[in-house]
Amino acid sequence: MNQEEEAYMQRCFDLARLGAGRVSPNPMVGAVLVHGGRVIGEGYHQAYGQAHAEVNAVNSVLPADAGLIPYSTLYVSLEPCNIYGKTPPCTSLILERKIPRVVISCIDHSPGVDGAGASRLRQAGVEVKVGVLRREGQLLSQPRNTFVRMGRPYVILKFAQSKNGVFAPLENRQLWLTNNYTKRLVHKWRSEVDGILAGANTALADNPRLTNRLFFGPSPRRVVLDRKGTLPPVLSLFDGQQPTMVFTETPVTKKRGKNISYHYLSFDENMIGSLLKSLAAQNITTLMAEGGIKTLQLFIQSGLWDEARVFIAGKYLAEGRAAPHLPEPPAKTFRLGQDELLLFHNSLQSLNLH
Repeated sequence: MNQEEEAYMQRCFDLARLGAGRVSPNPMVGAVLVHGGRVIGEGYHQAYGQAHAEVNAVNSVLPADAGLIPYSTLYVSLEPCNIYGKTPPCTSLILERKIPRVVISCIDHSPGVDGAGASRLRQAGVEVKVGVLRREGQLLSQPRNTFVRMGRPYVILKFAQSKNGVFAPLENRQLWLTNNYTKRLVHKWRSEVDGILAGANTALADNPRLTNRLFFGPSPRRVVLDRKGTLPPVLSLFDGQQPTMVFTETPVTKKRGKNISYHYLSFDENMIGSLLKSLAAQNITTLMAEGGIKTLQLFIQSGLWDEARVFIAGKYLAEGRAAPHLPEPPAKTFRLGQDELLLFHNSLQSLNLH
């Protein structure tokens, strides 16, 4: 593999991630325009409905370099679109600006694209190369491809445990295990997802707000599982600050405040699949499940999860309830002060997508 091409593609990935939390339900995409070993333009998809990465990269080229565009290579983290949506197709821009070579990390499986963008460019005489840092590109675009190919959100499980595997006290009460840096990181993650989920027991024990307060960016929509519909209206989840979706088997006749919506869900063996289908219908493309134990285990048992982010706190607990068990080994491990962060990927779901 060409190291220079890999470096430019890595830059595309870095740019793409700047759009996290703002482009949904579109994918995160970054693009770099290169001439003679020099970057003359770069850009990323900044917000849903706005210009795509390729457009921003071309528009960033200085007037003095505009004449170089027809002799340049465009690197892009995801196949250029070939459909009219909120914006014109990026393949048309590439052809209009006579860009002779396009290097792509991976194919966009969105309906109407799915190889058609690359095919159109090739038929018009553009040299197209696909597969530079393919695996990294697939991981970056997996939330979008999960949404369009499986009809459900990309699911991230997030939880913390002690060094000896304790998740929570024996009694149903709040316990904070990790450090303040970790807490800020979690709020950053909240700014990057469409929805955040907690079960009724967690809502009662922790009284979480599930909002982003410690980082820049938006807060996600809140999703609450309340089978009996008995969660008290004084909980922070019902403060009206963010749209909150309550899934329940019991009809709720008394409203709990503004920004609260109620949705019927059968709490049976197909509950997780039905829940995710309902969330997808609300254009929630990424969901972070924050607990508790029973809720996380339901996702794991169903196999309907894509990524898990598990904190190992730098402390031991004498007793308590055991943390959920993941069937995969961690893909990566990071040190966060006294804590560790373990990243897991559900290999079965990844195989279904690629």
